[in-house]
Amino acid sequence: MTKTKDIRGAVEAELVFDPLVDPSEITVHNLGGEVRLTGTVSSYPQYVEAAAAAQRVSGVTKVHNNLEVVLPADHYRDDATLAATANNVLLATIAVPLGVEASADNGNLTLTGTVRYGAERFAAEQAVAGLTGVRNIKNKIQITDDADPVDVTLLVQDALDRNALILDDSDVAITTSGNTVVLTGNVRTWAEHDAVITAAWMAPGVYDVRDDLYITG
Repeated sequence: MTKTKDIRGAVEAELVFDPLVDPSEITVHNLGGEVRLTGTVSSYPQYVEAAAAAQRVSGVTKVHNNLEVVLPADHYRDDATLAATANNVLLATIAVPLGVEASADNGNLTLTGTVRYGAERFAAEQAVAGLTGVRNIKNKIQITDDADPVDVTLLVQDALDRNALILDDSDVAITTSGNTVVLTGNVRTWAEHDAVITAAWMAPGVYDVRDDLYITG
């Protein structure tokens, strides 16, 4: 699948196929495998799922999600109510440490606080992503667990070596800048890409992950 129209058509078909997405207001653009989604969806989970659907299509090398979340009137929550609900959910989620908090501004949630691991940071975002009234999420949670960059590199490399989705002869390279992991090289699919990113975030002491991977499709 190499033609522009073929990739665009395949992404459109995948959006229709996905039961979690209403594609009626989504327009798909494609330029050489880079797909851009424009238009509107009615919830934040649809915003996330639309991009995931596009990533599943063969030949797609990058997805630019320019969708806007326009909430139905009955899904609107004032900021005080949304923030209170989000904070209750964070407190009730065992994977999220105490001290993580949410604030709301016109349906946009901002998460703050400190955690030890990237997985906890991700868990906090996942916990509130499906709440009614959420239009977007800014994850500003800080990671405080320090580790030697050399140890971080070795831990991430070991995790990649164990992963069934990543070939033994993969050319993915891992370097560190402070406690930021930099990933370069080629991966075949979005599933392999996501496996590499997830492995990097799981290592202790990782404050940020820079994704310079190229998806060959």
